[in-house]
Amino acid sequence: MLILPPSAPPHHSPLFFSPRRSGLWWNACRRRQLIAHSASEEVDGFTQFSGYLFESSSEADSLTEFRISKIAGIYRNKPLIVMRRLLQIASTLGKWFALRYYDRLAVRADLMFEVRAAELRKILVQLGPAYVKIAQAVSSRADLIPPSYLDELSLLQDRIAPFSTEVAFATIEKELGLPIEEIFSEISPEPVAAASLGQVYQARLRSSGKIVAVKVQRPGVRAAISLDILILRYLAGLIRTAKKLNTDLQSVIDEWASSLFREMDYNCEARNGVKFRQLYGDIQDVVVPEVYVEQTTSKVLMMQWIEGQKLAEVKDLYMIEVGVYCSFNQLLEYGFYHADPHPGNLLRTYDRKLAYLDFGMMGEFSPELRDGFIEACLHLVNRDYFSLAKDFVTLGFIPPTADKDAVAEALTGVFRNAVSKGVRNISFGDLAENLGTTMYKFKFRIPSYFSLVIRSLAVLEGIAVSFNPDYKVLGSTYPWIARKVLTDDSPKLKSSLKALLYKDGIFRIDRLESLVTESRRARVEKSRNADGAKDDGSKMNAKQILVFALDEKVAFVREIILEEIAKGLDAVGLATIDSVMGTLNPSSSMTEEDLMHLKNLRRLVALFSGIPDNKQVGGGRPYDRDFLPLLLSIYEVSSKDSDSLPRESQLQLVRLPAELAGKLAARVVARTVRRIFL
Repeated sequence: MLILPPSAPPHHSPLFFSPRRSGLWWNACRRRQLIAHSASEEVDGFTQFSGYLFESSSEADSLTEFRISKIAGIYRNKPLIVMRRLLQIASTLGKWFALRYYDRLAVRADLMFEVRAAELRKILVQLGPAYVKIAQAVSSRADLIPPSYLDELSLLQDRIAPFSTEVAFATIEKELGLPIEEIFSEISPEPVAAASLGQVYQARLRSSGKIVAVKVQRPGVRAAISLDILILRYLAGLIRTAKKLNTDLQSVIDEWASSLFREMDYNCEARNGVKFRQLYGDIQDVVVPEVYVEQTTSKVLMMQWIEGQKLAEVKDLYMIEVGVYCSFNQLLEYGFYHADPHPGNLLRTYDRKLAYLDFGMMGEFSPELRDGFIEACLHLVNRDYFSLAKDFVTLGFIPPTADKDAVAEALTGVFRNAVSKGVRNISFGDLAENLGTTMYKFKFRIPSYFSLVIRSLAVLEGIAVSFNPDYKVLGSTYPWIARKVLTDDSPKLKSSLKALLYKDGIFRIDRLESLVTESRRARVEKSRNADGAKDDGSKMNAKQILVFALDEKVAFVREIILEEIAKGLDAVGLATIDSVMGTLNPSSSMTEEDLMHLKNLRRLVALFSGIPDNKQVGGGRPYDRDFLPLLLSIYEVSSKDSDSLPRESQLQLVRLPAELAGKLAARVVARTVRRIFL
């Protein structure tokens, strides 16, 4: 059925978007034409092939949460339904795999590739919402899915055949307890988008005149998904036993099923949407629609209408960067994250902002796991594989009894090549590709929570690589991780940072340089220039460096830096004495440790003054007479900018000389005492 935009309202329906009153109506009609066109050939397959599942159990359709024991009990009394479904799945997918195998034997696999991709999409639609949701989970990975399959699977995002509008309107009236005409002054006569779980109408509220999106759940969808989850869970147990896998596949399915059941509860989605808007709605260039909680029930959801284009279609890398920044906030700041950011749920609005839609599938990332994830990224980038092995225990990947030395050795072999290209070139795909053997050998297991975390990041990388093959989401995320480590007050992260910067009591200046340099790329808020392009944050001026160094959040790091500067200045004093007394005392009082402190001081000054490493004071010599004047001039320049700093930063700047003098005096006294008594 092809729906065309009417020139006048249908006489039988007073509820419509007039083309004279709103251009949104035309956009909606264009979308409905696409939906109707793609659905016309599939409507029989979707409703007739698996439609019996929607009516298989009214008891299962009333479930409000995932309970496998309850589902098993319901279908234990319906063996014919279960057997029919098993045969349906086996015959449909079995036939497709047999045809692919025959294509290879007949040496026509490439020729039939696009045909088989289209057939697979239709099969997934026929099999129903559970299989559509699985396909959607991988439909954005251009680096993993062949292009022909990707094109077909992407059609599953919002072009599923809709169910009857008459049934949808009846559901709205039943759920909201009012006639349609009392709720809306206008509503589209057909859905503007249809998905596996429900479909969306565009309407105008009679009470306020606001344009809203009204999502209505597909009748019987809980019953259909319940049976498929039961079957998938049973098959996962067989596969794990046959393949002797370490990962508990059934637990992974349980986690996915639990989130899917929460997604089917629109009251839960409404609460998620409100919380997501409160946490992330104020981020620059991010839009989160308002949810109308009072007009929402378990099967009807109402929220602000957002106009835009799919993120995957606009090829806007800045939007990806905004998404990475927002994902960083979700995962590492608040731990409440969007676990289903497929291309259909990410839009670029017409004023170039990133809009998040559909808050049914969300995840929670506990503070302990967030810290563990950050530590793992730090240790991976810095090639500290023994510590990474410990992180894998914290994150639940390997059991505490595993041989960490052996694991560290194996991880070194797995990650060496991926990390050697630099943090900005590390790909999730590269890491996962080489990890399989090691995971099996050391009984790695994929924690159920982690599949949602990785998916939330992998989707963004998948969208980006579709138009920029060199994009690496970890390279964009690491600056935020570096900034988090330098500014967070978590005792665990402070301990990890100190362990990272010191080895056997020796300060590793290169690691601090790496963290500070990467954190400079992380802007507190993303910004664009007049042309709309992302502002280049690779360089920081002296004021930005000053604000960062004086921020109360980096007090722990500043304490470490002051301590190292004091060590360096103490060494400068010894070098000065040696320089003056050189003609009288040929033997130097400088030790190897003092020389190291001088080099660290010089590199610290270079780091915080913006001097390139190859133009450091003294040309790399341990000491140069121009060194101290430069150090004083940096502080003088900083003092000139102090008036524009926050008051706390101004006070901190005033306190710095006294703190540094105190640390230096303590070192001089300690050194003098050691020489007297030793």
